[in-house]
Amino acid sequence: MRLALIALLTIGFIGCSNSEKPVAQIEKADGHKHGGPIAVEKVFAGKYPINIVCTTGMVADLARNIGGDKVKVKQLMGAGVDPHLYKASPGDVNLLSGADAIFYSGLHLEGKMADLFVRMARKKPTFAVTEYIPEGSVLDNKEAAFDPHLWFDVSLWREAGGVVRDALKAYDPSNAGVYQSRAEAYQAELAKLHEYAKVQIGTIPKQQRVMVTAHDAFRYFGRSYDIEVKAIQGISTESEAGVKEVNALVDFLVERRIKAVFVESSVSDKNVKALLEGCKARGHTVVIGGELFSDAMGKEGTPEGTYIGMVRYNVDTVVKALK
Repeated sequence: MRLALIALLTIGFIGCSNSEKPVAQIEKADGHKHGGPIAVEKVFAGKYPINIVCTTGMVADLARNIGGDKVKVKQLMGAGVDPHLYKASPGDVNLLSGADAIFYSGLHLEGKMADLFVRMARKKPTFAVTEYIPEGSVLDNKEAAFDPHLWFDVSLWREAGGVVRDALKAYDPSNAGVYQSRAEAYQAELAKLHEYAKVQIGTIPKQQRVMVTAHDAFRYFGRSYDIEVKAIQGISTESEAGVKEVNALVDFLVERRIKAVFVESSVSDKNVKALLEGCKARGHTVVIGGELFSDAMGKEGTPEGTYIGMVRYNVDTVVKALK
């Protein structure tokens, strides 16, 4: 079932009829890149900027940084929007239909749009930026075949930029050198960001290094930066937390004497408030340590409206609350 689902969500179109010949293909159709270049038919007409549509802010940030002035990027989901629950509107379909290329996160993050991506990929370059992430680096979960929140390990998201780079190089080969150099520069910035996060989280005493959040979006963050992560809801916000889960976390917070928990910009805070009330009833005061950006970045025009700014903000908020 897992392989079948991954094959559906990843755009590899083997066996299409001539009338449905895809514009873009990935060599493998099993959800992860295993070598071989991205193949894009030479359909670029030489008219700039290249019109790119992305789903989330994190994906759009990759496209803007790597494409530079050669591209014009539009994103479907703005600040505070939950991609797990997002359904494409007629206006979104029109934007996607008019795009020269489409990039989305993948690994079922935008699960309600999966069929739409399949249809679009028959007409134009359509890629999940998680194509290049090695299979062994993707976390599994009991409620889903995979955890899509890869951007919280900056070293993995750095690799996701390779999909945008290679797709643009194949689509617009006359500017391949531009896309290559811009990707290298941006990926170097992300390497520095990765080290920043490691150093800063490492300043929190080990006993206090625990993040409790609204939903399970930070497992990659926990693995990469050595911080214990607990969540009320599961990976997808479609799942509902029950009394049992809330009570178990109350027990954990009281036992470990954790002093702060975190709300998220794209998820309701009602369950987090229930944790605070439960701890108070047990004689242990817990405060909200801040609002983290999880499935959506901040507002456009703010530092948190960029990927680097969002990650730095989250890191700094966690460190300030837990030290």
